[in-house]
Amino acid sequence: MADLEALLDQVPVFAGSPRTVQELPGGLTNQNLKVTTPAGVFVVRFSRSDNDLLGIDREAEAHNTRAAERSGAGAPFVDYRPDLGLLVIGFVGGRSYVNADLHKPGALVRVAEVIRTLHAGPRFLGDFDMFTRQHGYLRTCLDRGFPIPDDYSAHADDFLRIRAALAHRPVPTVPCNNDLLAGNIVDDGERIWLIDYDYAGNNDPCFELGNTWTECDLDDGQLAELVTAYVGRESPELIARTRLQATVSRYGWSLWGFIQAATNSADFDFHGWGAERLDKAAADFRGPHFNTWLATAAGVE
Repeated sequence: MADLEALLDQVPVFAGSPRTVQELPGGLTNQNLKVTTPAGVFVVRFSRSDNDLLGIDREAEAHNTRAAERSGAGAPFVDYRPDLGLLVIGFVGGRSYVNADLHKPGALVRVAEVIRTLHAGPRFLGDFDMFTRQHGYLRTCLDRGFPIPDDYSAHADDFLRIRAALAHRPVPTVPCNNDLLAGNIVDDGERIWLIDYDYAGNNDPCFELGNTWTECDLDDGQLAELVTAYVGRESPELIARTRLQATVSRYGWSLWGFIQAATNSADFDFHGWGAERLDKAAADFRGPHFNTWLATAAGVE
């Protein structure tokens, strides 16, 4: 605690100020602290993972956190100290969602609205493309001998079929969080905030929607509801595109879990986390609707 207090004293907003410090739950790649001072309440984020292995650019995270604030979707940016390995944002209060919250009437409309607000905001620093990231994650696992399931690469051709279908009718990229699991959606009772921009970058908006859909464990009807609320109309093509991007999310992020399992000592079943996503992706590839999704997303009758 003494070392932590000395560290916080080096940050202007905390220097010489009385404060209380409380650890916040969650955060697999960061340690999050709630710091309360007479001047306000803040969140301090310390990195606690191998940024290079996971493809996290902390400079980009700070830039994109500031851009998200300007969009109206993100918490206030306060300070970034790369020399201390910390980021400071304003504490927005409210309650972080759990999956069940997105099943409540009207919830997906509100979530779609704040996602659209983020996507309409300032461009982010850097791009995020899961096909590129998946290749890098796989290379990391193979080069370093990190254990991955024997059948992982058996789905490589189908993964590339998705890439080809999405490229047939490309859409403009927008600033995306790319990691909107329920815990990164915060409701203060009046508005929704989107937090944590470790993996943020300009991306296909359908990846954002598909990733949110799968991470929040929603059903097919809720996929259509989320996409329709986001675009303001029914679009079978965009629903299919989003459904394919959910599979892309599952297949790519599974490797994140396997890398974490090999490198992160936190008390969390990272391998099981990755295996669950791989199982879902494999079921998508083998499922009866896969070819239909490809054709619809590509605009092929």
